Amino acid sequence: MPRLSLSDLYRIAMPGDPRLCPDGSAVAYTVTTADEQSDENRSEIWLAAPGAEPRRLTGGPRDSSPRWSPGGRSVAFLRAVDGKPQVHLLPMDGGDARVLTSAPLGAGAAVWSPDGTMIAYSAPHGDLNPHAPVVADHLEYKADGMGLLRGLTMHLFVTTVDSGETRQVTSGDFHAGEPSWSPDGKRLAFTTSMEADRDLAVGGAVYSVDVSGGEPERLTKADVICAGAWWLGERLLVAAFGGGPVGHTRLYDLGTDGLVEVETGLDRNIMMGAPGYPGAAPQLAGDDLIFCARDGGFTHLYRAPGEKIIGGDQVVSGVSAANGRIAYVAATPHSAGEVYLTGFPGDRADDAGTTRLTAHGLTGVELFTPRARTFTAPDGTPVEGFVLRDETLTGPGPLLLDAHGGPHNAWAPVFDGVHLYHQVLAARGWTVLTLNPRGSDGYGEAFFTAALGAWGIADTGDFLGPIDELVAEGVADPERLAVTGYSYGGYISCWLPTQTGRFKAAIPGGCVSDLTSMAGTSDAGHYLKTHECHGDLAAQSPLTHVARVTTPTLILQGEEDHRCPVGQAEQWFAALREQGVPVRLVRYPGGSHLFILNGRPSHRVDYNERIVEWLEQWIPVVGTPVSKG
Repeated sequence: MPRLSLSDLYRIAMPGDPRLCPDGSAVAYTVTTADEQSDENRSEIWLAAPGAEPRRLTGGPRDSSPRWSPGGRSVAFLRAVDGKPQVHLLPMDGGDARVLTSAPLGAGAAVWSPDGTMIAYSAPHGDLNPHAPVVADHLEYKADGMGLLRGLTMHLFVTTVDSGETRQVTSGDFHAGEPSWSPDGKRLAFTTSMEADRDLAVGGAVYSVDVSGGEPERLTKADVICAGAWWLGERLLVAAFGGGPVGHTRLYDLGTDGLVEVETGLDRNIMMGAPGYPGAAPQLAGDDLIFCARDGGFTHLYRAPGEKIIGGDQVVSGVSAANGRIAYVAATPHSAGEVYLTGFPGDRADDAGTTRLTAHGLTGVELFTPRARTFTAPDGTPVEGFVLRDETLTGPGPLLLDAHGGPHNAWAPVFDGVHLYHQVLAARGWTVLTLNPRGSDGYGEAFFTAALGAWGIADTGDFLGPIDELVAEGVADPERLAVTGYSYGGYISCWLPTQTGRFKAAIPGGCVSDLTSMAGTSDAGHYLKTHECHGDLAAQSPLTHVARVTTPTLILQGEEDHRCPVGQAEQWFAALREQGVPVRLVRYPGGSHLFILNGRPSHRVDYNERIVEWLEQWIPVVGTPVSKG
């Protein structure tokens, strides 16, 4: 059977955002693919049900966010009109979709009112003139993926389904979060910060506003930082940071006496659902509260207070509950994702009672399986990692260490449709080592916060110790070691070559090289400076120690990255070039910080190709190298 090639990116279909119809009989979900001819990512909405072949509901090219009406008679979804996403309605008894909104700058995902007569959504508001001077009085004047905001704010709107009449519900100098309807359909809950210095102090509160407009009412105090709010039946559930801006997200019930923490029985971070951070927002399944949390590298589904109801060797990335059933999307070691349906409380996807509804995965290719194991850092701290290699090979071979981003993300030993070079390298004789060092999610809050103020300093041993173990075991050749990573992993790929000369190649992507300049140029710079990297920024900056670097380095960078700005890559490139270290800088036009997830397909293929080429240029192995000029 042939092994994975980088061109297989164009054959990968990624299901996501599953939504059960109210009677629990069918699931609407998105399927995202990379189209080689147009060099764009396509997304369509599909429908799956037990005993039937999945069928396409919409033809794309960029349809997303399916949301069933309360009666199940129609599905609202987003589709671009003149380049701006607008809410459309698709009748499920036949007929074409009709446009419901005409938001000047585009609309967000639809949130149906309880009686199905109205739809709420968030949308950018303001006068976007790309040629006007950019005037900033606060630090939040830009955002990754959006660029320079030019005074734009996010606000809430309500559209009447029958007439299409739209009214703006919130206004002012703040950004309103996603709305949630009260049970009586009269108010919307949302999170925001209205403080004058919100750019200098991380904050967030829950507000409620009448759907006809008016002044929002603040519902929470300043003792927690609220990140999301949902009316689930008669209860208002709040996700918040209770112990400061950095730490686990917790769940609270908001009542007349204020916030009361929901007992989960878990020392785990509640997942909110975000690109690169798989999970789903908390929700109700009948009278039970269900939520996603990481357990080690895997993401599982739990029922409060802490019962695991969907576990196993999988990453649950989307969940929807209705009428005693749960639909979810999960990735496994052999699939980037499929849609499953189970009866509540559910169990593993391979157990009786759970049905796989789709078969979008790659066929006809052999995939290597990452093996989980626990390493020991030099100070005795256990560090979980995953080893991907062709286990039929013997003797020491080249090893690539790949560091994850965040730093509060985590690797999972499932098939990865983003980092395809992992599989390609394993097929060419490499061992790929992914580690979840201090700072990673899924191992408790003490571990989650263990590297604060000590980037690189606290976790260097978590990377080097496992490599030493694999060298001692005869798996890794100490003369053929390389390091790569993206975002925080890009930081580590700059940092480790300042601490040791053992790496023969380094490939930082979306990198961080100078925390001092990062603090003033990143859209998250003040947060990083004040909370993540507080203390001696220079000591934690690779640029401070660059004179020690001799490792040939390839730097991969999105041009429009506002999280880890292009200047970080430029500084590292210039410093290495000036001291004679072999170095190459590759910049991807239009690429945001997330371009390796959702950027142009040709850029994502190129990113993977260049990693393989650079590694095999400096660490030759048997086989035909990938050629890239």
